[in-house]
Order: sequence, then structure tokens, then C-alpha cells
Amino acid sequence: MRRNYAVYAIWAFLTLELSVALVTGRWTTAFVAAATLGLSALPALFAARFDIRLPVSFFAAAVLFIFATIYLGEVGDFYERYWWWDIMLHGGSAMGFGLIGFLFVFMLFEGNRYAAPPIAVAFISFCFAVTIGAVWEIFEFGMDQLFGFNMQKSGLTDTMTDLIVNCAGAAVGAAAGYFYLKGRQLGGPIAAIEEFVRLNRRLFRKATRRD
Repeated sequence: MRRNYAVYAIWAFLTLELSVALVTGRWTTAFVAAATLGLSALPALFAARFDIRLPVSFFAAAVLFIFATIYLGEVGDFYERYWWWDIMLHGGSAMGFGLIGFLFVFMLFEGNRYAAPPIAVAFISFCFAVTIGAVWEIFEFGMDQLFGFNMQKSGLTDTMTDLIVNCAGAAVGAAAGYFYLKGRQLGGPIAAIEEFVRLNRRLFRKATRRD
């Protein structure tokens, strides 16, 4: 995986913030910074464990999402300061899970785009992403009910808004997979799929040369 200086900058910032927080006794900030740093390294560890080559764009997006969700959301209080922060993250994560769902299903076909029905694979990808989003909403509800948290904030309105945004993001990710199977060159998420397939040819042995 090629170097990505944005990722290194985030890691350097978190390391510095963790050190300063420990010295000044800000234990909550130290914990959040440490958790963010550890979780942001998981994609690289996962890829190394299963011998998967992650495109720089995939890895950078994952690290940025974790940083924005945990550190900026909690320490920076972005969820309260910016009303659109939670919506943006839900949409982005749903699109990402839509892409992951597509790649997983496409991997089962070993990269044979002619054997993989585009609309069926896109539908499965969409369902995968929406399911992840729904499970997260159940988790938020459970935390609020069991431990008195306020993850759902405005309750039903927050939950339904999140689910709608999840569906929209999942649809974008699934559509990218659909158009990829149709051979459309539209850039963006489709380009990310093409790069992942190119870097992991052994997982997509039946991919055509056009990929």
C-alpha cells in the first residue's frame, strides 16, 4: 500500500494529543485519542492478516471516517456543533458498506462480471449496507435504554433520519457496483472498485481484461 500523508498526519496528531492529554491529566481525551488511534490501524492489520491489498483511497477513507466519528465527534463535539455531521457520517458509512458488500459478493463470483447478475448483486449490496445501518440504530437504542446514554438524541426523528440517509448512501454504493458490472467508466466509487480488483487479482481470477 502506497503512503498516504493525510493518514500519517492524523496518526501524528492523535499521538501528540494522546501524549499531551496524559501529561495534563485529561483522561477522557486520552482514552478517546488512544481508541481512535487503535481503531484507525485496524484496516491495515486486517488487510495484512488476510493478505488483501487496500487501495490508498479505501484506507484513507476508513481512517478519516474513524477520526471524524470518534475523535472529532466526541472530543471536538462536532455532533452538537454541526447539525449535519451525523447525517454526513451515516451517508458516507452506508456508501462504504455498500461498496464492501458488492466487493464481497463479486468475490464469490471470482470476478466474473458475466456470471454476476448486476441488479441482483447491487440489491444484495444495498441490503448488506442497510442491515449494518439498522443494527447500529438498534445498538444506539440499547445503549440509551440500558445505560441512559443519549445516542438517539431526538429519538424517533433521529433514528428515521439516520435510516433514510443510510438507504440513500447504500443506494449510491450499490449503484456503483451495478454500473461497474455494466462496464461504465464513471470514476468516483467505480474507480475505487476497479482499483481494488486490480490490486487483488487472485481474489477475482475470472475478471476480464477490461477490468
